[in-house]
Amino acid sequence: MSLPSILSFLVFLAIVFAVAMSGAIFRPGPWYEKLDKPGWTPPNWAFPVVWSVLYVMIAIAGWRVFEAVGLVALPFAIYGLQLIVNAAWSFFFFGLRRGDLAFVDVILLWLLVAANIALFYPIDVTAGLLLAPYLVWVTIASCLNFSVWQRNRASFSRTA
Repeated sequence: MSLPSILSFLVFLAIVFAVAMSGAIFRPGPWYEKLDKPGWTPPNWAFPVVWSVLYVMIAIAGWRVFEAVGLVALPFAIYGLQLIVNAAWSFFFFGLRRGDLAFVDVILLWLLVAANIALFYPIDVTAGLLLAPYLVWVTIASCLNFSVWQRNRASFSRTA
């Protein structure tokens, strides 16, 4: 692997790490612990483990497409947008305590990840496949977001 390739990979890791910081800034805390959650809620330890693996996969997927074709406008516009929407979820759910906004955000995230897969797959099959577990996890997160929000409407803010 060449030095420019290594450097571009490190840039993708740094960008995705910056997105992951949203989860470190807006943490669940005692408020979340008190919420009524469905029995199928993953254990607390699973979230940082799964997201860490997914973030590395997201970085690798972006890097592979970049290495294959450079910064192609539409695939990377969607890639960047899904990263922004991903980062916003923690702000909406834990920061503002707005389950409704977080749910809209996670549905938009699901659509963007699906679009990202559709755009990456023809360029680099592996890159497209690397995003598939992300889509599965966002599907679970969407259902969990909706369930927790509906079960705990009084615990979520009515206004931002």
